[in-house]
Amino acid sequence: MKAKDPSTRLVESISMDVKDWWPKHIVESAWLEHTPFAAWLISALQPRIMVELGTHRAVSYMAFCQASSKLSVPAKCFAVDTWKGDDHAGKYSESIFRDVQDLNQPYENFSTLVRSKFDEALSQFQDGSIDLLHIDGFHTYEAVSHDFSSWLPKMSQRGVVLFHDTAVHKKDFGVWRLWSELSEQHPHFHFSHGFGLGVLSVGANPCPLIQCLCALVSDQKKYEEIQSIFALRGRDVSLTYQKRLDAAAGQHWRASLDRNIKRLWRTMIPISLREKISKMRR
Repeated sequence: MKAKDPSTRLVESISMDVKDWWPKHIVESAWLEHTPFAAWLISALQPRIMVELGTHRAVSYMAFCQASSKLSVPAKCFAVDTWKGDDHAGKYSESIFRDVQDLNQPYENFSTLVRSKFDEALSQFQDGSIDLLHIDGFHTYEAVSHDFSSWLPKMSQRGVVLFHDTAVHKKDFGVWRLWSELSEQHPHFHFSHGFGLGVLSVGANPCPLIQCLCALVSDQKKYEEIQSIFALRGRDVSLTYQKRLDAAAGQHWRASLDRNIKRLWRTMIPISLREKISKMRR
């Protein structure tokens, strides 16, 4: 029997491994459209240690944890954040961290919230130990470059680094600039939807499916095919969020209308007439 080529195995893994996966934690987030890829990546890479730098409302982090749990991947996951915010994401109230604590409870046997600055958390991880690193902190070129160079020694021989917001060029965002440099030096794959997500293979011994994914850069047709698969799945997640927003807005509108009608009934209709109408209804 003829062996399947790597790209065929890759497409099959994408269609088989996470076809029935759906994120539980769907709230406002620039990362919503990448949650399906997060599930595939956990399945493909089978990380032993996963670290996220910058978690906020934990849409991406919960996607990684949910996938690890559902797919029985024995990963140890760590979310590193001060949960105080910054000039790009805004300042957080303490309720954000409490919400993330609640979300993390089902995964506490393998997931740890590390409330600290990124540099302060470095000492908690051995060199060469991290298989998956997601960098989504402060987005200036200087900040993301520092985060990458600081954490690179911690990456394993199978290491994969994710960079979010690679397609954002506004204000002083500089992830796109670092990505353009690093993608010239390492095997990579890039998604332009969902504000951009860069997938960088930094280990000398990458896992086969990640190697296949990055190799598609040289095959434009198949490269775009994989991009399209995850873009469509991500759009479905965004549409689900929008439908929930619309439903909530509709409920709010109806409740507001009911309140206004009752207020008008009390203020505009004389009490004597209201009593007559009530008797007629009975």
